[in-house]
Amino acid sequence: MKILQSPAVRIGLSISVATGLYGISFGALSVTSGLDFWQTMALSLLLFSGGSQFAFIGVVAGGGSGIAAMGAATLLGMRNGIYGMQINALLQPRGWRKFAAAQLTIDESTATSTGQTDPQEQKRGFWTAGIGVFVLWNLFTALGALAGGALGDPKQWGLDGAAVAAFLGLLWPRLKGREPVAIAVVCALATVLAVPFVPPGVPILVAAVVAAGIGWFSHARTDEGLEPDVDPYAEQHEHRHGHAGHTDRAGDLPADRDGGAA
Repeated sequence: MKILQSPAVRIGLSISVATGLYGISFGALSVTSGLDFWQTMALSLLLFSGGSQFAFIGVVAGGGSGIAAMGAATLLGMRNGIYGMQINALLQPRGWRKFAAAQLTIDESTATSTGQTDPQEQKRGFWTAGIGVFVLWNLFTALGALAGGALGDPKQWGLDGAAVAAFLGLLWPRLKGREPVAIAVVCALATVLAVPFVPPGVPILVAAVVAAGIGWFSHARTDEGLEPDVDPYAEQHEHRHGHAGHTDRAGDLPADRDGGAA
């Protein structure tokens, strides 16, 4: 099929499969953390933000309140609002597509779309990755939830801390600069110190306040920060940076600077 010859579609499909498989972990961890099958599916269908979902069940598994869990999920989901402004300006969806685009604006769809230069490829990349991840994430969430329901006590399998580990696995690859890494370490220390003194779920909110304070008073480079999970053109970016640096040294052209996928 001609549509499969589109580079954006091929990348979107591959990212969909790789990301969708994480849904198995989420589904299993969610039901072993105390949520039932339909509550788990509601999180994937409606919230549909991997990091936020793992943060939510991490707080619930630790005995935190629903408010604390929602607060943690909201803090992680705020980045999607920033992506949404970029996607709205880039694709300019109209009518029902605007509401669909809002639901499908995640790390993977944003990275796939903004990695393209052709406007049509940008649209194909966004919708392919967004729809693909949505369908597969929810399908594998259901499979994981059904499997997790048969596991019983999560502590028996060592799953009581798995939600935190999965969340860290999603977060760490996005830290693209020295200052974000330093902030993450400081926030982790603040969380550990707060654990003995506050109710479950509140330490992550304490960490958020610390991060916000550091961000408010710091003067970091504007191109350092929390990046999407996927850079679909990492190799091309490295090649272009290397080529641009060479031409700059030769005195022919100024060094090229590619923006991040976020």
